Amino acid sequence: MPEHAVKGSSAPPSLKDADWLKRPETGRVFAALGAPGVETRAVGGAVRNALLGLPVTEIDLATTAPPDKVMTLVREAGLKAVPTGIVHGTVTVIAGSVPFEVTTLRRDVETFGRRATIAFTENWEEDARRRDFTLNALYAASDGTVFDPLGGYPDLAAGRVRFIGDAEARIKEDYLRILRFFRFNAYYGKGPLDQEGLQAAVRLRGGLDQLSAERIAAELRRLLVAPGALGAIEALYDYGLLTGVLGGAPRLMRFARLVAIETAQGLTLDAALRLAALAVFVPEDASRLAARLHLSNAALALLELGAADHARLELPDEDAAKRALYRLGQCIFEAHVLMAWADAGASPEDPRWRQALTLADRWQVPEFPVRGPDIMALGDLKGPVIGDILRELEQGWIEGGFAEDREQLLAKAAKLAGKAGRSAD
Repeated sequence: MPEHAVKGSSAPPSLKDADWLKRPETGRVFAALGAPGVETRAVGGAVRNALLGLPVTEIDLATTAPPDKVMTLVREAGLKAVPTGIVHGTVTVIAGSVPFEVTTLRRDVETFGRRATIAFTENWEEDARRRDFTLNALYAASDGTVFDPLGGYPDLAAGRVRFIGDAEARIKEDYLRILRFFRFNAYYGKGPLDQEGLQAAVRLRGGLDQLSAERIAAELRRLLVAPGALGAIEALYDYGLLTGVLGGAPRLMRFARLVAIETAQGLTLDAALRLAALAVFVPEDASRLAARLHLSNAALALLELGAADHARLELPDEDAAKRALYRLGQCIFEAHVLMAWADAGASPEDPRWRQALTLADRWQVPEFPVRGPDIMALGDLKGPVIGDILRELEQGWIEGGFAEDREQLLAKAAKLAGKAGRSAD
């Protein structure tokens, strides 16, 4: 297909009214890279998402200018230029506080997995052919005209995630593209998986072992919170890839129940919680996964919920929920509720579970009204005794539904202090 804006029924619409193209920062970068003989277009995710009516959060640009000229042009325009990947033709241009990745058109001369010998080019189709999927090889000029050198727009409109050229060759260039194939289907796919891409991914799945933990973890996080995450995860399992990625067997039914609950309740998604539901049976699974994927301590804390004994919390009972919310704090409490809900197998619309989940919206967690100095004032008590009295008071206050006020608690404390003093004698 020639390099031009496609005409006819398969032609992509103009993006001239796209908000991100109208932003002053975008305009300044396009203007800086609009010198005679230089052509610059937005590429990839911004164009793809705009054509689908989805939010655009990052804007990548492709240009015919070599990186040294990009640096010169943007600095002359008063913009900041950072040579973040200049060997591969990428310069980060900052307009205001907004970063734009600007990459010179290039073609692969020779590839060695992720490493490749490249050559800069001014040919847009050559640049397009080195990308992964046809729906990512779409470009937009500053006036909104969309260029589709490889016929990606019909694939995008139809929800087809299709490798550019030979699927096996694209994957061998970077084995992460196996997971990206499933992740992009989870976001943009509308029908059966492209068979050529699927078969290549299955044949080459051993290549995933060559990838760093950080790259796999980043891709998995994105996949787990995608709109079609459940279908993608099930496909990864059905075709023998998921167990290798996780390093163990998945809990597909619990994952499916959590996804259904979150969808029904319109919740903000957390990849670590979904991973806990999917892959954690016992506490050792949480620590193993965190080490395998180089996850943070915060992520590990959520993973550990996958092996927690939720029954002991007695959810979704309202009084039990209040006790749990007080002890755990809102974020961990709500994660506990979701995991317990999924474990219980209750309906995603269950009103009692929803009441438990939203408890923090209607109940203010009280503050325990007694402190260490209050106990110290009751007599000559040693530190451990003071701590024991405080814990006993607080436990009784919690079990009593947080009803006792400060005076009642201090009266109890005085009795406990008296007993402690007599024991010491």
